[in-house]
Amino acid sequence: MLNTKQTQFVEHAYAMFGKKELTVEQLKKANVKFGCKYAPQWLIKNKDYKLGKSLFKLPVDGEDVSVPTKSVVKSKKTTAVAEETKNEAAYIVSSLVGDIVPKKDPIFVPFGNYTDVKSIVKSGRFYPIFITGLSGNGKTMGVIQSCAEAKKELIRVNVTIETDEDDLLGGYRLKDGQTVWQNGPVIEAMERGALLLLDEVDLASNKIMCLQPILEGSGVYVKKINKFVKPAPGFNIVATANTKGQGSEDGKFIGTNILNEAFLERFPVTLEQKYPSTAIEKKILTNTLKAAGKSDKGFIEKLTTWADVIRKTYFDGGVDEIISTRRLVHITQAYAIFNNKVKAIQMCTNRFDDDTKNSFVELYTKVDSGSSVEDIMEQNRQQDLAAQSDTDEDKDESEDSDNI
Repeated sequence: MLNTKQTQFVEHAYAMFGKKELTVEQLKKANVKFGCKYAPQWLIKNKDYKLGKSLFKLPVDGEDVSVPTKSVVKSKKTTAVAEETKNEAAYIVSSLVGDIVPKKDPIFVPFGNYTDVKSIVKSGRFYPIFITGLSGNGKTMGVIQSCAEAKKELIRVNVTIETDEDDLLGGYRLKDGQTVWQNGPVIEAMERGALLLLDEVDLASNKIMCLQPILEGSGVYVKKINKFVKPAPGFNIVATANTKGQGSEDGKFIGTNILNEAFLERFPVTLEQKYPSTAIEKKILTNTLKAAGKSDKGFIEKLTTWADVIRKTYFDGGVDEIISTRRLVHITQAYAIFNNKVKAIQMCTNRFDDDTKNSFVELYTKVDSGSSVEDIMEQNRQQDLAAQSDTDEDKDESEDSDNI
């Protein structure tokens, strides 16, 4: 018994070719209408539908499809088409099927470079973008949601030091007992006209230089299968990174590398992503709680104030760690589960060293008691001045002792 989609395919294929016996190549052409460039697996994997080598029968009008292979008389022309299909495309496969357009996230609130990214995505032009910024500030989310709004297919690749040409362009794999060529995410994105997202690209080695011609928009020659792949209309590349491709001098982002200047030059623009404003973060956290069926305006107010103080202290050099927007969302989600504010903060700051974690929790108690950002920053300044004064006095005493 066929389902609705299978019935629609059969009706379309029969109307397209006017016959019930079709080759693999014809099945592929018919399946293009349904967003897939390969023959339907439900049909070619069913032995009842198989008539011969690369020849299958459509189950039309509820007919009995259990046709013996020996009853089929294949013409020389049919055999030639089947052999041509086998030689040209039967060994090139894809793991991407169906809809790969991202879904809209109800928590997401537009901010930062979102408008610019969305404009580029909607333009349909090939215009590579490099987005840099601290961890957890919405770089990747902004790209994903831009594609969701534009109904644009997105293929995301999480880059590591081990990522190479085989991972990106494709390679030979074992499938159903035979060796086949498996397209990589880059080739898939090019052929589908999708957006290719290279996430954490500054973790890559020089092996990523295989993308040079692709970043120029001119296509790429895949030497292993002797095929030149041209990008379909709409194809584009967006790369995200915590650095600007110059490495991490402060050691915050261990593993990031200095990217080749020629590689970076292929990106026309670099967008710097900052953390969202307090007002935007309040909306994000409100949406997070709402999605969990909760609401707590007071906690969100204090949480964003707490994060604001930490960030200002971080950029002033007072602390070595920072609270990202992502971590605020994690805290809000923990609060929705455990219904305990301090426990949520403690659990989500346990990743930091003990001194940092304790200072962050202590800081929240100050915010929770009603202290403002200005009050806390002033207290921190006074403490720094007092500490500096004590250091100077100790230094003077030491010098006096040396003189004696």
